Amino acid sequence: MEKTSPWVDPHLRAAWAQGDWAAILREYRRAAGISQTTLAGLAGLSQSDVSLIERGKRVVREAAVMERIAEGLRVPPELLNLDPTSSWAPDPELSDRIARAHATGRTDTRSADWIARVLTEHRRAEDDGAGADLWPVVRSQLDTVTRLIPGASGPTADRLLLLSAEHAHWLSWVAHGQRQYGAAQAWLGVAHGWALDAGSTDMASWITRVRSYYQLGAGDPVRALRTAEAAIGGGADLSPSAASIASHTAAMAAAAVGERDRAHRLADEAYAAALRTPEEGDRPGWLYWLSPTRARLLLGEAAYAARDWRRAADALGDGLAELEGYPRDSAFYRMRLEDARRRS
Repeated sequence: MEKTSPWVDPHLRAAWAQGDWAAILREYRRAAGISQTTLAGLAGLSQSDVSLIERGKRVVREAAVMERIAEGLRVPPELLNLDPTSSWAPDPELSDRIARAHATGRTDTRSADWIARVLTEHRRAEDDGAGADLWPVVRSQLDTVTRLIPGASGPTADRLLLLSAEHAHWLSWVAHGQRQYGAAQAWLGVAHGWALDAGSTDMASWITRVRSYYQLGAGDPVRALRTAEAAIGGGADLSPSAASIASHTAAMAAAAVGERDRAHRLADEAYAAALRTPEEGDRPGWLYWLSPTRARLLLGEAAYAARDWRRAADALGDGLAELEGYPRDSAFYRMRLEDARRRS
């Protein structure tokens, strides 16, 4: 798959998952920056056909037309056999494939390279609330990655295992957002195992941190604190950004159990660690968002949880202005800021 392919775009992939042909053509044109006439030439349609389909005046029903469009628009293989009705829970077959990792063999990782790039776009799309729409897409991507593992060995197998863990974590996060709590825990469990198999201390810590986040949200701060401490346990083996987010989660749990001094200490440690990797390229892919601005907001969030209103207002006010492209996060932190200012 060429690097310039429009199919890296999450909105186009979500349209394909939904089988919405009008949206598929519109989103493809937008992502590719082409006209209806150019798209018509690619898909084996007339310009008037493209216009009618996009406006909902013509419905694509014929299998031959669907196949012609898919071939002409070079739909990636992992999208061709989606099952939008699949269960939220992990398929046991995935673990069977993982169990055969590090076998002797050679695997062409071009598909994995492509899917790793696409997952980066899916992470950003999930920030905008598009996770549920992309669920079947990511399930299918994970299926593609795990099929490569039995033929891989050594560092290649480790890389594929880590990519599998990243997908499983994403699926857990989206399932949790859809209140599929059992499935979310199941995906988190397999993700953690795959991260350990891959030898990724950062990913194992991150997944443990997410488990703590789930526990805190479920009203169990004591267990959340214990779990967050385990996420920090990698110590010197953790990257600064992974250590930062684990310490922040522990700070939130410490505040919830009333240990304010401990919460402040952990929050300060988290902020200092985050500032050690200010550039996105120096952080693990799943922590792309942990910029200095975000770290400042997390510092304010921890202060808010510890009921230190003045400190919370100062930190949140510093970072909020840079969240214009993230409406959900902006609304969340703005509410915290306004409340902290009232209380300070």
